[in-house]
Order: sequence, then C-alpha cells, then structure tokens
Amino acid sequence: MWRWVGVVGLLIATALGTPHATAQVGFDRPGSDYNRVEMHNGDPSACAARCEREQRCRAWAFNYPMDENSSAVCWLKSRVPMRVTAPFSVSGVRGGGVIEPISKQIEFSIDRFGGDYRNFQLGSEPDGKSCREACEGDNRCRAWTYVRAGYGVSGPRCYLKDRVTPPRRRPCCISGVMR
Repeated sequence: MWRWVGVVGLLIATALGTPHATAQVGFDRPGSDYNRVEMHNGDPSACAARCEREQRCRAWAFNYPMDENSSAVCWLKSRVPMRVTAPFSVSGVRGGGVIEPISKQIEFSIDRFGGDYRNFQLGSEPDGKSCREACEGDNRCRAWTYVRAGYGVSGPRCYLKDRVTPPRRRPCCISGVMR
C-alpha cells in the first residue's frame, strides 16, 4: 500500500512541478549544437517544429536574418543550454512551441498589409521601436509595420499607414495600431 501512495505522490509532484515551457523571444541558447539549418521561410515556429521531429533534439535556437544577403538560421541542440539575452533570436526547449510576446502596443510576427502612405529604411532593431515612434509623431498615422532585414527588403523598413488594416501572421514583421 505504501508503494502506491509513493507512486501517486510522485505523479502529482511531477504534474505540478513541470510547467509548460514556451519559447523565449529575445534569447539564444549557445552551445550543444548538432545541426545548423537555414530557414528560408524565416519562421521560428518552423525551427521549433523541426526540433519536435528529431528525437535527438532537446532545445533549439533561431536567429533572424541580419541583412538581405543572409538567411534565418535554426540551431538544433542535443542538450538544453542556459539562455542568454540576444535581441534578434528566439529559443526554446523541445515541447515548448513558439508564443510571441503579447503587448497592447506591439504585435510580433504580424503584418498589417496596405494603407501605406510613407515608408523609409531604418537600422536593425528587435522591436520596431523607431517605427512605432515615427507613427506616434505623425498625426496622419493610424498603424505601422516594421519589416526586418532579410525578408525581401534591402534593409529594415518602416511602413506608416493611414488606416488600420487586418493583421496577417508573418514572421518578417512587427506592427502596431495607434489607439
């Protein structure tokens, strides 16, 4: 009887003590790489899915392209290394998937296609802050989209919009709506 109590207790402790892991946007997991894969679709969720399919994979790290001549890269890992801050990366452990940060002001992996009245090149930044600030400073602007480098633009580009268009999921982009 005590054996069953111990088994049940262990199962309950395991269930309560292992929260569902999710990917961490803005973090890398250097080391323990066993495979490097260029991700032509540039989507971190494809990297997470690839890790799920490979039995050897325990963790993964995804690096966004830094310019028009580079590709996104997925690093598959045989162990779970410690995470470090890396603004242009997303990483996670097997079984975690990708959940973008939720913010009322910033929409990660969202493109608001159309309504453009002005666009201009910016420097690389992890959150599109300069694009958002440009929209905030323009009375005509109702929404904005920041397109990362390496996703069909010569460099990071900001699109200011005079109307709010429907959101579309695209890993290239960070958008926002002025309230």
